[in-house]
Amino acid sequence: MAITESAKKAIRQSARRKEQNTVYKDKIKAIVKEARALVLAKKMAEAKKLLPEIYAALDKAAKVGVIKKNNASRRKSRLTKLIDIKN
Repeated sequence: MAITESAKKAIRQSARRKEQNTVYKDKIKAIVKEARALVLAKKMAEAKKLLPEIYAALDKAAKVGVIKKNNASRRKSRLTKLIDIKN
């Protein structure tokens, strides 16, 4: 259990950050899952329309530090390749 005021504050900060990070990660997971489902269902036009939304979510998460920049780039690349190859 935290004793000092600074330790208590650090716990509060980390809890708040964890909540915010979870929001970003959940949004990314939901959008990517939807895109992959569309690819499996052979609905490429709809999957392509989701790409800008996926890019925005990944870039925002990278910008605020939830994921690293290269992680966002790698995920964007793989999803783009998946959607374009299946066409």
